[in-house]
Amino acid sequence: MAGNKDKSAKAEKVKKRSKPINKKGILVVVFFGGILLTSTVMFALPPPPPTMTEKEIAMEEQGFTITNTPMDNFPDDQRATFCGSDNPKSTSFVKEYQIPTLCTQPLAIKVAPDGNVWFVESNVGQIAKFDPISEKFIEFENDLWPEGERTMSWGMDYSSDGTMWYTDGSFDTIWRFDTISNEYNPIQYPGTSENGALPQKLSIHGSNIIVNDFTGSKITFFDLSQDIDEITYSSIVAPIPNSFTGDFAVDSKNNLWYTNWVPETTGLLLKFNIDQYKQDSYLESTGTDVSLENYFEVHDFPNDLNTANGLSIDENDNVWIVDTSSSFFFKFDPVTEKFTKFVTSTPQKSTYGNSTGLIKSPISRPYWSQTDMNGNLFFNEQTSNQLAVFDIDNERLIEYMVPSKNPNWADCENKSDSNCGVAQIFGFDAIDDEIWFTEWAENKIGVVDIKKPLPFTVNTNVESITLTKGETEIISLSINPTSSDIGDIHFNFAHTASTATKSSDLIISHYFNNSDEIIVSITASEIALSGDYKLLLGVFNSEVNVSKYINVIVEP
Repeated sequence: MAGNKDKSAKAEKVKKRSKPINKKGILVVVFFGGILLTSTVMFALPPPPPTMTEKEIAMEEQGFTITNTPMDNFPDDQRATFCGSDNPKSTSFVKEYQIPTLCTQPLAIKVAPDGNVWFVESNVGQIAKFDPISEKFIEFENDLWPEGERTMSWGMDYSSDGTMWYTDGSFDTIWRFDTISNEYNPIQYPGTSENGALPQKLSIHGSNIIVNDFTGSKITFFDLSQDIDEITYSSIVAPIPNSFTGDFAVDSKNNLWYTNWVPETTGLLLKFNIDQYKQDSYLESTGTDVSLENYFEVHDFPNDLNTANGLSIDENDNVWIVDTSSSFFFKFDPVTEKFTKFVTSTPQKSTYGNSTGLIKSPISRPYWSQTDMNGNLFFNEQTSNQLAVFDIDNERLIEYMVPSKNPNWADCENKSDSNCGVAQIFGFDAIDDEIWFTEWAENKIGVVDIKKPLPFTVNTNVESITLTKGETEIISLSINPTSSDIGDIHFNFAHTASTATKSSDLIISHYFNNSDEIIVSITASEIALSGDYKLLLGVFNSEVNVSKYINVIVEP
């Protein structure tokens, strides 16, 4: 790698690694330990592929049928799992497109201002473009990519100079792709020789590229306003030792919000005052100690928020966090400093199968999130195989089923059944009444048309109810068809009250009074915990789930 030019006496050089990167290593730091050293990093070739022993190479060579396609990265018995085999499908709302090259494992995706859809083919370390008008793909070969290597690229964004930037978790690299010259340029993400790094999500904000280091416990800012061939960066160290640093977003006051957590143990939502820190940063050059604690607000995670992956901020500066180890998502109000818990619908059986009968409480695992300026929150539900649109003001949820399913990722009885399983919808980008998404396990991309009228809507006769323990309330859920062909519809409910007791704190039953009305019985159990809860009520067919929330207050 070319030499790095020091910008200060404290400058740190980012060096080329010559040994395998330990992805499980975690940087241990003191709480608010300070800004990591400011430095520069040069564009260069990515680090060499991790070294392999002769034994490992021999194991890799066993069980492979050579196809001279990216399928060769997997043995024959794993190709259906990781590459998919089914043709693209469509519903009234979703249209899928098959990627020409086999087994590319599309992941991060971004729609450019001209409407072209760009995505990373993580199994081959390259980028591709899809033109929605001509419905043609162009795949751009990356000559710098080591043959036979693969990665996970979770973050991608477009810069106004016509470049696409994306993360590379295998080689601790940030890639810049020039959409005009079709040239790739990698830079090494700053890490430690002991722990490496795992650059995950990426967002361009003004002249900065912001990247979270998922396992390296930091958020890094790359400054694009200077020399294009030499980028200055600064990093904020995460406060919790041996932790994950999650997704991030910037609010209207230029505060950076992000999460730092240890699964099932502890977690923090943090707000970092970017402008105030920049105003005071000159003090460092005078030798004055700048304590990061002065620029942070810290909020403990609420109960049931354990795996905080996606984070986004709405137009009112509320922070939304989705939890990938449950079916919950959370709103944080920065004014009241309170969290509100919501829940998705229960996954449909076609997505988890349950041929063994062992799955008693299926969960949807919302993964990433995004907001728009129209009051919507979007998120992907990994194990529900759905893309969700939440109307923030009216508290209504619409979930669109993606038609392709891979049975090898679920408890499906027949592993050749394309109507059971999940497609691993890991990446999406919502723009202009459409949600473009990737199917990592099915080698497809797709789009959801959210402006198309729904086949039905739902309403309740009340917006909230109050119960004492042991009390029952009866409410009505009305179904309002908007077309003559709505298909077979089914009732669905979920709630945020505890289900840890032998019987749930809220007990729900129902019956169809007629085709347009469902009578719902809501009972607070005798041992229910008092509190304010969200109850989701709705109906679904094979293509879409339409629901709304009501508030349930259980009195002490």
